[in-house]
Amino acid sequence: MEKTVIGIDVGGTTTKIVGFRYADANAAPVLISPQLVRATDPTTSFYGAFGKFTSQNKLTLSDIDRIYTTGAGSTYIAKSIYGLDCRHVPEFSCIGAGGLYLSGLKEAIVVSMGTGTALIHAKETGGRYETKYLGGTGMGGGTLVGLSRKMLGVDNIEHIEQLCAGGNLDNIDLRIKDISKQNLYDGINENLTASNFGKVSDLASPSDLALGIANMIAETVAMLAVFAARAYRLTDVVLTGNLASI
Repeated sequence: MEKTVIGIDVGGTTTKIVGFRYADANAAPVLISPQLVRATDPTTSFYGAFGKFTSQNKLTLSDIDRIYTTGAGSTYIAKSIYGLDCRHVPEFSCIGAGGLYLSGLKEAIVVSMGTGTALIHAKETGGRYETKYLGGTGMGGGTLVGLSRKMLGVDNIEHIEQLCAGGNLDNIDLRIKDISKQNLYDGINENLTASNFGKVSDLASPSDLALGIANMIAETVAMLAVFAARAYRLTDVVLTGNLASI
């Protein structure tokens, strides 16, 4: 009998839900397209995501074998949902395993770019995933939205993206070339950032500021990922999370 396994990630600002449909024990599972629900209350967003997902995919409770929950808000969810088996899975394990599964890699640094950012070393051996949380940064989507709201009066991601498209980092960031006539730093590109927002002036436009905020977050996350990859002698980094989409 065909059964579905559902995974729900209850995050700080959004809840993500996805499913795998199994025709039988020997057949490869079929991925059911993920969905996203925004809500600040974890219980509300969980049940909202579950209801929306089952309705749009025409799933009944008898079609569902079990539910896996993860994310910071998943601790608010009961062990049984509508009589279904509901199991909690550590978030960092999900990030690492999911990054490798989706990328097809055997080993990588997986970076989860959500409200904040987490870095995971993940390795697949013999069908088993080994994951290790390496640390992270408070820089993330929450930073982008919060600073844009305070500095620009805009907190809609699509609008922030539109502003970024017309921005110029030369009006925001201090580069190596701005502080040295000659490149005295062997092997370092003169266009690299010496200081985020180190050259901002009153003449900077809203588009310049929006791009400066997004670039500051991106550079911080990217450098942490590079350092983590070097520590494990890896060249593969997988970016996941809502912020990765922009």
